Amino acid sequence: MRIINQIILAGMVSILTVVHAAAQLYVKPANTNDHELSVLNQLSSRSAVVNMPVSQLLNAPGNEALRAFFFTPIRDTAVLKGKRIAVIAADGFEEIELLGPVWYFKKLGASIDIVAPKYNPGPERYGLVYPEIAKTHIMSIQYLQPVGWVKFDRTADQVKVSDYDAVFIPGGAWNPDNLRNDKDVIKFIKDFNKSGKLIAAICHAPVVLASADILKGKKLTGYWNIQVDLKNAGGTVLEEPVVTDGNLITSRHPIDVADFSRAVENWLVKNNLRN
Repeated sequence: MRIINQIILAGMVSILTVVHAAAQLYVKPANTNDHELSVLNQLSSRSAVVNMPVSQLLNAPGNEALRAFFFTPIRDTAVLKGKRIAVIAADGFEEIELLGPVWYFKKLGASIDIVAPKYNPGPERYGLVYPEIAKTHIMSIQYLQPVGWVKFDRTADQVKVSDYDAVFIPGGAWNPDNLRNDKDVIKFIKDFNKSGKLIAAICHAPVVLASADILKGKKLTGYWNIQVDLKNAGGTVLEEPVVTDGNLITSRHPIDVADFSRAVENWLVKNNLRN
């Protein structure tokens, strides 16, 4: 099922009939002859990018601190009790950058809502077909490969600043690219920033803050590929695992998840803001 979902989202087809399985599934759309199928397969690329299993990430040399973060029992399970956190995410979010902090904040007693853009499929001429699950779930990736789905709780047009104490945005190259084009998401981020409440973003996600035009004069960090965008948006980029400047917390990549999560925890404990 996971492999089939990957192929659907990679791009092509509608009602699919599996006709061959190897390293990549070759599929035959309805009303397609063998010649057309051959052409379609030549227009499709093989799935060649390996996954980044969470177990491999946590067991990799140099990631001992990240492994300890997840496997060390948490003592105070009520430190964030009563705190409400909105996770803003769309298709293509980096799996560990969403599920890792969500797992941690829930263990600390926080309540979490995953907030996605309102379902808005692309125009028919783009040739994209979305699986039914995309109406209620968002797609996770590991590096560049789709791997699963996570159900969202609300959509961005339904949320208000007063609903939450903090917002965090996971990375994944596609996720922030989807978010920064959604007017409801950008308005929510702008309004949230005006409130002075916490906005946290990791990896590629700080580009969403650039689109919301809230980075002028701010110190921050982010994935290397987007750092020039952060500078162009008026920010000062630092090469550090986590940077806190006022109500903004940013980190660079999945290996920073532990530092990122603890920084969000500490900020919420020290800044007991209410509506």
